[in-house]
Amino acid sequence: MANAKAAHSANVPGDFFVDTTCIDCDTCRWVAPDTFHDIGDQSAVHAQPATQAQHTAALRALVACPTASIGVRDAESRAALREVSESFPVPLADDVFYCGYHAESSFGAASWFIRRPEGNVMIDSPRFAAPLVKRIEQIGGIKWLYLTHRDDVADHAKWAAKFGAARVIHADDARGLDAELKLRGHEPHELEPGLVIHPVPGHTKGSTVLHYRDKFLVTGDHLAYSPTRGHLYAFASACWYSWDEQVKSMQRLLPLRFEWVLPGHGRMLNASADEMARQMEQCVRWMTSRA
Repeated sequence: MANAKAAHSANVPGDFFVDTTCIDCDTCRWVAPDTFHDIGDQSAVHAQPATQAQHTAALRALVACPTASIGVRDAESRAALREVSESFPVPLADDVFYCGYHAESSFGAASWFIRRPEGNVMIDSPRFAAPLVKRIEQIGGIKWLYLTHRDDVADHAKWAAKFGAARVIHADDARGLDAELKLRGHEPHELEPGLVIHPVPGHTKGSTVLHYRDKFLVTGDHLAYSPTRGHLYAFASACWYSWDEQVKSMQRLLPLRFEWVLPGHGRMLNASADEMARQMEQCVRWMTSRA
């Protein structure tokens, strides 16, 4: 937990605080936006939780924080931490869950989990934290550990060893990673029925996204929602391989139908398939204008 003696001066007084070790990964701001906000190059508490839902969300942000930069002062909050830490992975929609427990080595990237009778899928790697490991074990372990790109692999080796999971990553991003399945080329790959991986070079050479049941698009660092722009976008300032290739990759995704965008970095979005299609077209126009 964070150090109260190093609490940021921008925090409002009260139970929750953020200390100066924050790396500005944005996790707390989207997990608990009623409590945390952006102060430039870090986060701080702008309002103490006023409802039980806000309190739970703030505690989840504390657990998810990759650098343990969030703390609480009240004994009641400390007592509630165990229950909240055991609530991950948190149900999102249908059989898709949010893992929490972001890893500093992935600069706080989010990871996701799909519970399936045919075998569960973990998407990108969270911290190998005991409460999460125990809960994943209770709900059936991991069949596939799908890694969208090289930046967000975190504790993949520990997860794979614990559950005998087969790791999947594009060969162009494997970079010595001991993955059981290394994809090649730019054609879509059907991992299993309903689970289709689409190569999207751009952010990195081997970036990929997962299209699940025509409802979810899990995007790594390829695509996210921007509240300030009001539409889906790509990280122009964090494109490590080729912006031109990323534009082409986004264009290849235009025919897909989905209602959720679940990124590693950036904000998620839930909207109708028609609205997502409109936003994707807007995103491509925006990207093209920057090419």
